[in-house]
Amino acid sequence: MPSDTTPLPFICRKSPARGSQGVVVTNHPLGSAAGHEMLAFGGNAVDAAVAALLALTVVEPMMVGIAGGGVSHLRLPDGTHTVYDCLSQAGASATPGMFTPVSDRLPDYMETAGRRNLVGASSVAVPGNLRGWCQMHAQHGALPFADVIAPAIRLAAGGFPVTSYLSSNIERHAEDMINDPVISSIFLPDGTPAKPGHRLVQADYAESLRLIATEGADALHGGALGQALVNRLNTGGEDAGHVSMDDLRTYVARERDAIFGTYRGHDIVGPPPPASSGVHVTQMLNMLEAYDLKAMGFDSVEKLHLLAEVIRVGFEDRRAASGDPDFVDIPVQKLISKEYAAECQARLRDVGGATPVPPGYESNNTTHITVADRDGRIVSATHTINGLFGARIMVPGTGIIPNNYMYNFDPHPGKALSVMPGKRVPTSMAPMIVLRDGKPAFALGLPGALRIFPSAMQAIVNMIDFGMTPQQAVEAPRVWTEGAHVELEPAYAHHKEALAARGHEVQIVPHIAGGMNAIAFGADGEMTGAACWRADGTVSALGGGLAGEGIAFHI
Repeated sequence: MPSDTTPLPFICRKSPARGSQGVVVTNHPLGSAAGHEMLAFGGNAVDAAVAALLALTVVEPMMVGIAGGGVSHLRLPDGTHTVYDCLSQAGASATPGMFTPVSDRLPDYMETAGRRNLVGASSVAVPGNLRGWCQMHAQHGALPFADVIAPAIRLAAGGFPVTSYLSSNIERHAEDMINDPVISSIFLPDGTPAKPGHRLVQADYAESLRLIATEGADALHGGALGQALVNRLNTGGEDAGHVSMDDLRTYVARERDAIFGTYRGHDIVGPPPPASSGVHVTQMLNMLEAYDLKAMGFDSVEKLHLLAEVIRVGFEDRRAASGDPDFVDIPVQKLISKEYAAECQARLRDVGGATPVPPGYESNNTTHITVADRDGRIVSATHTINGLFGARIMVPGTGIIPNNYMYNFDPHPGKALSVMPGKRVPTSMAPMIVLRDGKPAFALGLPGALRIFPSAMQAIVNMIDFGMTPQQAVEAPRVWTEGAHVELEPAYAHHKEALAARGHEVQIVPHIAGGMNAIAFGADGEMTGAACWRADGTVSALGGGLAGEGIAFHI
């Protein structure tokens, strides 16, 4: 329970699970089961994480795929942290003027003629997920890769029941998907969205996964699957794509150093640019450290106003100094310093109010997993195909759904985020790990685009300042702003008038960002996993263990 006695304005809808041998938390029960299977098989957290992610490409196909991108944050038992940047990037033939913008103003600033940056072959960027997952597994996995990919193959070949969550997402983009006969044959049987309970079989994708089991990432990054992808992207005439076989062969999943900050005696560890979270979660926490949040109370307008102001400042600095570090010089050490946070205090206002927010876009549709084993390995990973069902097409004969990552670039030439060959745009992905006295305290992450890293920051505050359990921390209501209006989830709706009186334009929204999941680490070796109500999040914990040496059943 929280350390204060003030009632919380919400009731948890899900239950946590505990285990000493390992915990897997994903946003689908079959994803968690795939990871659990690896732990039960004698594998480690890396095996479990990669198995879970591959399984999610089958059962959460609207969110993640092998032809997408993302960020995996790995902590090893010796305390080292490695961030695998598997983000998608523009192809070598991509140009700043490859799209025709329809407007220079919001709300249509990111839109282009024919929606060519959003749907179809021209919206596809060079993928990185599979390359990064295979690289991480080859370096740190314990099981053969064929064992790790086996649950995904089984789920694709044998099928699984569609959840209402998946069905509703198919409905949202059925109008686009029906235009591609290959993807619609899978997700719109008989021309209508697959309903909850429908057994979804993906036979072609199962064959692709079997090829990957043999050839690894090379099957896509230079092999037959890559050739099939390139062939599909070049059948669209003027809408042809800008991903070549050479782009696929030469793609590199970059291994980057994590960003370390501190907050009230804890080490806050997150990914570096082009991810924003390591820098700006640290920056926001540095600002909050000057305030007694516990004394304010979790459910107070004073705390909500302060969070909104701190998040606003974080976004101002993100817009001013973020991007692909191969293209932009980012003053990381300045932004995460305590001295800079003190300077930022002067930018916090007593009275709120909307400030100008430049146009931009980042996908809301992502998945996150948090995995840990008994030996101290932790994987916190966030991956995507960008929009729901990516480019909303499927590569014939492969079951592969390409990303539509090109929609994240500014379609106007001459801008900071304009298309450039090889460029990766900033991401809000926040696969975070928090330490106490040098040992893991908890790890977490979530999907949700621009709302990701402020939501991750709030969960960290929930556990450190308010003493919440992991389940309470991930399910707690959230606040968000980019500098214009302030969003509140329904459990905070009773503060709408008070925040409006303090100058904020307040909107009540069904949810802010997506399904967060987390693992907390106890001093006794017990791990507690939690998943929130905003997705199909499920915890699978492994307890017990094998019989002691020399023990055999005997009567």
